[in-house]
Amino acid sequence: MEFSRRDFLAIGAGSAVALALPLPAMASLSDDAIAAFTGGAEIGEGGLELIAPEIAENGNTVPIEVNAPGAVSILVLATGNPTPGVATFNFGALAANQAASTRIRLAGTQDVVAVAKMADGSFVKASATVKVTIGGCGG
Repeated sequence: MEFSRRDFLAIGAGSAVALALPLPAMASLSDDAIAAFTGGAEIGEGGLELIAPEIAENGNTVPIEVNAPGAVSILVLATGNPTPGVATFNFGALAANQAASTRIRLAGTQDVVAVAKMADGSFVKASATVKVTIGGCGG
């Protein structure tokens, strides 16, 4: 079977369109997870610190830290992963501090988002973009 130049361009364009389609779906999964966590409440800025590397050499083990003094719960999402929910940290009344650190898996370069529910019922958000140089989730 021989491909003409026109066939090759059509296949390439179709492949590019197919690869671009899941991205909005993943964004809506993250938005849905945030809406479920917040109950649709308005989200503010500040009071939550998300520490993640700018460049991760390996997407399989990306270290992150979250710190939100006065938080009851912190949700962490990786917006570009097939399943964006990474972790939810819950803090009791006797918690010494409202901070956590872990290593997460990232499928590629993407945003990591943290949303904290504060003790007064308000919500705050922080995000960081992590550039992954070697694939993580199946990459």
